[in-house]
Amino acid sequence: MEITNGMLGVLSQIVTYVLPFLVVLTTVVTIHELGHFLVARWCGVKIDRFAIGFGKAIFSRTDRHGVEWRVAWLPLGGYVKFAGDLDASSVPDREGLDRLRSRIIAEQGPGAERVYFHFKPVWQRALVTVAGPVANFILAFVLFTVLFSIVGEQIVAPRVFAVAPGSPAAAAGFQSRDLITAVNGRPVHDGSEVTGTVMLSAGEPIRFTVDRGGRPVELTATPQRVEIQDQVAGRVKVARIGLDLRPLVGSDISIRRLNPIEAAAKGVDRIGEVLGTTLRYLGRIVTGRESGDMLNGPIGIATAAGGITKQASDVGGSVGDAAISVGLNLVQLAAILSIGIGFLNLLPIPILDGGHLVFYAYEAVARRPVAARVQEAGYRVGLALLAGLMLFATWNDLQKLNLFKFLGGLVS
Repeated sequence: MEITNGMLGVLSQIVTYVLPFLVVLTTVVTIHELGHFLVARWCGVKIDRFAIGFGKAIFSRTDRHGVEWRVAWLPLGGYVKFAGDLDASSVPDREGLDRLRSRIIAEQGPGAERVYFHFKPVWQRALVTVAGPVANFILAFVLFTVLFSIVGEQIVAPRVFAVAPGSPAAAAGFQSRDLITAVNGRPVHDGSEVTGTVMLSAGEPIRFTVDRGGRPVELTATPQRVEIQDQVAGRVKVARIGLDLRPLVGSDISIRRLNPIEAAAKGVDRIGEVLGTTLRYLGRIVTGRESGDMLNGPIGIATAAGGITKQASDVGGSVGDAAISVGLNLVQLAAILSIGIGFLNLLPIPILDGGHLVFYAYEAVARRPVAARVQEAGYRVGLALLAGLMLFATWNDLQKLNLFKFLGGLVS
């Protein structure tokens, strides 16, 4: 069989984009479901299935507890199926619970219902539900801690290499070789701290303190939103002030070696930074100060994973060095994605874990489940919100990419 250039192009795109995306997403979602599974097992809940992937099984094994461990052909996450699940909501009303209890007792005898998720105390059901997002945060913590322990913390001083003519930075009076020491009165040590603040401050004046030849200088610049082509994220609109931050002297780059305790503390800090940035960005969307075009869907995640792979290959060096670079960057992407999935699932939207927790909170106070009609309406609204969010994020992904060029590369 002759291998054409088009076939090689398809294989290259699969290796570059699809495989890293599937590995990262499946790992993060599997850990999420494993959190639900382990706490459910601890609470004595009967579990029918733990699946990695969806669709027809390519591997299946049932253990001595009666749990089917399945690997399915579509590797886009996974799920846990508790015994007695009635539907995707997993929260039946009182009438549904009574019918389920009667059926279980009739088929298995009195007392058999106690191992079913729906008849566990509400605090246990809440623990099982919150365990998924918590597992995501634990995964991010472990990954960040391992990265900081092995690689250390690289600090690149926010040194001004160049100032774009006509930019807000030029108008503010920035000069080459300035060292930014504080942003809005907060000390900074790494360039990412500066860019992170600027990116989410479009239209808002920012106060900078710079070290210029040993003396402090106060400057104020207002970021403007511009469109850039990022090698990892694609075409995005972000706030910029026109500074090119790069190291100019040897002391501008340093690697701080962290012991396990310091690495763990830094891992917690990094999770807090990601959550803080996420909350601030969402708040700016709600107040109309951001358009939301930085929200990513599956295509955006695949693009980021592929961009990481391409960056490593473009840098050069040995195959081993490139593989290590790809691995380390994908681990960091997995940690950030894990935080995102954990945070998303805690939102109080019916159909997500956070929505379940709201229902359980009501049940704990009112001593009865939420009425069926309220649950049904809530899940329809929640499904519509989630579907709308995914469509919006996917549209953003397509806007950032030249989709037809990408598809042309697959078939040319």
